[in-house]
Amino acid sequence: MVEVRPAREDDGAALRSVAARAFGDEGPLIARLLDALDAAGHTRVDLVAVDRGTVVGHVRLSRSWVDARERQVEVLVLSPLGVDPAHQQRGIGSALLEAAVAAAGELGAPAVFLEGDPGFYSARGWQPGSRHGFTRPSVRIPEPAFQVVLLPGHQDWMRGALVYGDPFWALDVVGLRDPLLRRLEQVFESGL
Repeated sequence: MVEVRPAREDDGAALRSVAARAFGDEGPLIARLLDALDAAGHTRVDLVAVDRGTVVGHVRLSRSWVDARERQVEVLVLSPLGVDPAHQQRGIGSALLEAAVAAAGELGAPAVFLEGDPGFYSARGWQPGSRHGFTRPSVRIPEPAFQVVLLPGHQDWMRGALVYGDPFWALDVVGLRDPLLRRLEQVFESGL
C-alpha cells in the first residue's frame, strides 16, 4: 500500500532520485529546480509517495503570482510531479495530485496552476487557465497545457497573467522549446 505524506528533511536525496528516474535526461535539471525553489523560499508543500519504506513519487507546490488588476495574488504552481517509472500506472501520480490540491486548499491558496497533458489533468478536475481569465506566463506553454484548479479562496476578480517565481526562469524550465513545442502545437491544433 502506498502512503502519501509530507516530505521530511531526510527525504532530500530521495526526491532527487525520483526526479532522476522520472524525468530521465531532464532529471538533473529538475533536481536543480528543487534546490533553487528551496533557496528562494518559494517551496510551500512537498509531498512524497512511499511504498514499503521507499520514496517512489514526489510533488511540489511553490509560490507564484497572478498579476490581477486589483493587486498581485499569491497562488501555487504544481511542479514537479514525478513517479518512479517502475511504479507508474498504479494511481500514485493521481494520489499525489489529489493530496497536493487538498494541501493547497488547507493553505488558503485561491488557485493551483500547472503545465501538463490536458487529457491526464482534465480527467482529474483541472481546467484550461484561459477559461477562468488567466493568461500563460509564456507563449512556450501550449494553451491546452496551461491548467488550473480553483479553490474556495478564489474570487472572481483574481484573474490575469500567471507570473512564475524566478527559479523557473533562471533555469529555463518554463514551457517547451522547439522542435517538441512545434510538434505538440500541431497535435493540439489537429485535435488528436
